Amino acid sequence: MAGCETASTGPNHYQLLRLPPTASAQDLRQAFRSLSKLYHPDTTLLPAPQAEEQFRQLQLAYLTLNDPERRRAYDSQLQAVPLQPAPVRRLERSLSVRRALSGGEWFALVLLGVALVLSLVLGLSLAWWRGLELVTPPTSWLDAPAVQTAGTSGAETGHERPAPSADPALQPSLAVS
Repeated sequence: MAGCETASTGPNHYQLLRLPPTASAQDLRQAFRSLSKLYHPDTTLLPAPQAEEQFRQLQLAYLTLNDPERRRAYDSQLQAVPLQPAPVRRLERSLSVRRALSGGEWFALVLLGVALVLSLVLGLSLAWWRGLELVTPPTSWLDAPAVQTAGTSGAETGHERPAPSADPALQPSLAVS
């Protein structure tokens, strides 16, 4: 089959994907996703030309083995050429690789921060413009009587609470519209 590597020119597609020839389509997909994270030119520490070549070979192996007709043709080609024994191991879930954030990721984080700050400023300025109090004491503080100790008055201890005002503008309206 044209475009496929044989065992004599390098590792076969199963070896590249680190899978046995009996691997299912789901195993193939999982192996490709895991290895593509390792070899993708944007996420690897390999030099760019080497990463591009590795990723291209990985894509070729996946495209060949993912298509049932191409896989059968490739398997028959492998049977015609004697294989050298190679260790085949299952891919284990690798821990995520810590990497520096890209410029686009930093830009998105800065935009999110700016949007958060601007929304807070807008909310507070609208509340201030409408004349709303930003912090209001609970009504229980205003309605509760001052606690006095035996033998002292509230004026002597300095804990006297002011009487609630009877200003009608601050009282809730009972009228229903």
